[in-house]
Amino acid sequence: MPKQFRFILWLALLAFGFMAGIAWKGKDTTRNDKGQTEADTVLFAEKAVPAKNTNLPAARDASPGHGLTPEERATIQLFEDAAPSVCFITTSNVRMDYFTRDVSEIPRGTGSGFVWDLGGHIVTNFHVIQGADRATVTLADRSTWPAKLVGQAPEKDLAVLRIDAGRELLHPIPIGSSEELRVGQSVFAIGNPFGLDQTLTTGIVSALGREIQSVAGIPIRDVIQTDAAINPGNSGGPLLDSSGRLIGVNTAIYSPSGASAGIGFSIPVDAVSWIVPELIEYGELRRPSLGIDLARPQILARLGLEGALVTDVSKGGAAERAGIRPTTRDNYGYIKLGDIIIGLGNTTIKNNSDLILALENYEPGDVVTVRLLRDEEQLEVRLKLDPAR
Repeated sequence: MPKQFRFILWLALLAFGFMAGIAWKGKDTTRNDKGQTEADTVLFAEKAVPAKNTNLPAARDASPGHGLTPEERATIQLFEDAAPSVCFITTSNVRMDYFTRDVSEIPRGTGSGFVWDLGGHIVTNFHVIQGADRATVTLADRSTWPAKLVGQAPEKDLAVLRIDAGRELLHPIPIGSSEELRVGQSVFAIGNPFGLDQTLTTGIVSALGREIQSVAGIPIRDVIQTDAAINPGNSGGPLLDSSGRLIGVNTAIYSPSGASAGIGFSIPVDAVSWIVPELIEYGELRRPSLGIDLARPQILARLGLEGALVTDVSKGGAAERAGIRPTTRDNYGYIKLGDIIIGLGNTTIKNNSDLILALENYEPGDVVTVRLLRDEEQLEVRLKLDPAR
């Protein structure tokens, strides 16, 4: 019996020891919700606290404008100041169906323009609105206004529209000067290329005194050449100097592909400043007139002569009063050349365009000296300029 009792006691002690060992092991390997034991947790905690390095840079300032150069800030400010003055112009044609008599509006094109004054006058290129029946102006605040044509000057590729927007929506562009421009100075163009409104491009004045052909076939002289990207849709938008003042109206590009090739042209603001007021007041340019008709330049070119050949004079006009002779045909059908104008004032006249541009320096009523070539002899006459009719 004692022997049996010792055996049972031994089994009990063995079982108790086994259970105590299991309980201790389970406490030591208790895992957290990430599957880590307490020992592992302590190890990760020690690894998670890096040694402090005083040589590390401080955190960068994430405030707006951080890291911008002074030049970038100036460009951003220029755009934000000038953008409210620039508008988006869309044109359309009205068509009537021959059978149903229904009227439809067909989109024609897009362009740019800018606010000239608080009267709602918008300046753009003539070729932007040429041939259109309707024009719509979208201001920088996205409001859209029907526009009325006030005046146009095809020979200068300029036109003036008017919208009935409130004065609080109109932000006239500051007017600068193109007289003191220098090749190499920075310029900024804002417009709507390919219909993408409020687009800013930058560049420099790459040349001055250029000449381009207007849609009327008359040269536009003293044009600004720039390498600021100008694309279809930029036409009529402003070219600005670094102070945000208007120095030109973007009008054309030189591009074999039709996209910007780094050569764009702008009408100088000194010309715009006198053309736009005349268009607003009269609807057209009121240039002085000699009261003459001119022959095509090819005629004089075939004769090896330079100047502007008079083919006809207006009855009672300035030329007739001064005795300028037109081209005539005698009884035998032979043509007798009229007077060839070779000078106006201090300007030498080599072709018809020279004469047209020279007249822009005068007002109706001014008395000028005209130099003529008549029967291979030079002579001068003085006459009083008439208003253009």
